[in-house]
Amino acid sequence: MTASPLTSPASPSAPGTAASSSTAPVAARTVDEQHFTADLAMDAVTLRVGDLELMSSYYENALALQPIEEQARVGGEVHRVLGRGNVPFVRLIATPGLPGVDPRQAGLFHTAFLFEDQASLAGTVLRAAQDPRSRFAGTGDHLVSEAFYFTDPEGNGIELYWDRPRDQWQWTNGEVAMDTLFIDPNAYLSQHLTEEVASNPGMRPGIVGHVHLQVGDVETARRFYIDTLGFETTVGSHPGALFAAAGGYHHHVAMNTWNSRGAGPRAAALGLADVAITVPGREDLDALTARLKKAGLSYADEGRSVNVNDPWGTPVTVSLPGTSTEELLAR
Repeated sequence: MTASPLTSPASPSAPGTAASSSTAPVAARTVDEQHFTADLAMDAVTLRVGDLELMSSYYENALALQPIEEQARVGGEVHRVLGRGNVPFVRLIATPGLPGVDPRQAGLFHTAFLFEDQASLAGTVLRAAQDPRSRFAGTGDHLVSEAFYFTDPEGNGIELYWDRPRDQWQWTNGEVAMDTLFIDPNAYLSQHLTEEVASNPGMRPGIVGHVHLQVGDVETARRFYIDTLGFETTVGSHPGALFAAAGGYHHHVAMNTWNSRGAGPRAAALGLADVAITVPGREDLDALTARLKKAGLSYADEGRSVNVNDPWGTPVTVSLPGTSTEELLAR
């Protein structure tokens, strides 16, 4: 069984530690040249926002996030990172004047924030539901997880969820069983919410568990996200949608055409600005660049990260672990 999605990939030992000074030979890690490593993790999602203070206030209040750092760029563009503790959840880029989120175009369906237990999930759901700027969008018992959906003030989808233990997931012919069954939100809160978490949900950790995208065509998405980037299909039989992951997770990314069938390249607009992925070593980035070259795609290799656009112009950044807030702000 692979590590829990809440467990970050282990960072390499720092120079001068016992591990680095040992004379014992270090075995090279085997890299699957066609697929992402099982130690892949999703990182902070970047959103272009029209009203930075409104959106920052919303994520602070509704999701119990805190500002970690911000940077002003030449020309007045402001980048602000919010998260819990030192874990970034979102980077907000103030770009007033751009058109608003168009739900029919390619882009973000939702960012999914994963919590370690049902109490942590319940505490954040309560906060989100109590914020009058939230739009509640439903619930879903997905068999592998329990989820609650909201929309932020500028139209970006949000999923808050908890994973059932992996030994409860059911796989058939390489596909994981998923469904969308109703969860009564009031009953869920009554059963799982604790006084401690209700008073301070931001004390409990969380991460970006997966990102669900809107695309114009599922087969084109398959060729990019699976055949080229290196994810593996986990659900390929759902009408108008495709779910994919690394390491046997139910999904790190999903792509659907439910609202956006036939959508072409994205125009400049508010909403999703970057999908961020972390892999453990430079050898993983080398394998990725080899796949991108083979597919004839343009990309930028920055040493610690590789940047490429998907077929609809959504940037995807694959980075090494330990990305600093300063590096995140610089993207």
